[in-house]
Amino acid sequence: MADVQRGPAAAKFVIYLVMFVFTLLAIYPLFWLVIQSFKTTQEYLTSSKLALPQRWFSGNYFYAWQMGKFGILLLNSVFYTAVTVISVVVLGFMAGFAFAKIKNKATPLLHGIFIVGILLTLQSIMVPLFLMVNAVGLYNTRLGILIPYIGIGLPMGVYLGTEFIRSIPESLIESARLEGARYLRIFASIIFPMSAPVAMTVGILTFTGTWNEFMLINILTSSDAIKSIPVGINRFSGALASDYGKQFSALVIGMIPMVTFYLIFRKQITKGVAAGAVKG
Repeated sequence: MADVQRGPAAAKFVIYLVMFVFTLLAIYPLFWLVIQSFKTTQEYLTSSKLALPQRWFSGNYFYAWQMGKFGILLLNSVFYTAVTVISVVVLGFMAGFAFAKIKNKATPLLHGIFIVGILLTLQSIMVPLFLMVNAVGLYNTRLGILIPYIGIGLPMGVYLGTEFIRSIPESLIESARLEGARYLRIFASIIFPMSAPVAMTVGILTFTGTWNEFMLINILTSSDAIKSIPVGINRFSGALASDYGKQFSALVIGMIPMVTFYLIFRKQITKGVAAGAVKG
């Protein structure tokens, strides 16, 4: 009997040990980055890379913020991310509703065109996208950035939205139609609220992809006034590559919004990912 009781206890100990190790592996690099950001470059080069700072130097953040022009870049990142997330979620699920519940001969073809977009890599469309944006006069404009961002995010939003909405009973839509509700009202009152968990999953994917995007915004803009946080961080890998204190500070500045987003919405993120995994 004692051996039987020790068995589950030992298994639980192993599980918690593995979880602790993986948690440590995930958190330690972030902790190390924050610690190094408070060292001067001279101290970083001469002291142990695992040691705490002998003198906590917060000036790295001030200089990194000023030299990286993070004030305007942060506002731009928030603007691009917010508009892209809202557009992808709303437009993606509206299209998913049409593909799933509104029958038309063109539906399979249009849906297939959207799904093909998931298979396209960013590297394969960068050159033609640059030429198109330049040809229509949207180069170095916020609209020229937002349209590609939304277009790149829509295929996944349409795919997950369509697959989830297909599982919603037809009787709900038919009842609403009999009561005189139009499709837009049905979407706003029935479909979208029921799709909230999967919409959260799409929002999470779009948020992380847009906030961290670097290549497109770097080639579609030339003005610092409309660039985003990743471009500011990249500045410290060029001419300032040897100034490690400012490099680490810039990385921490770029990391803080993502960590804050997770801490605020961690419960919704967990529920959304779980729902998306089951329904998608």
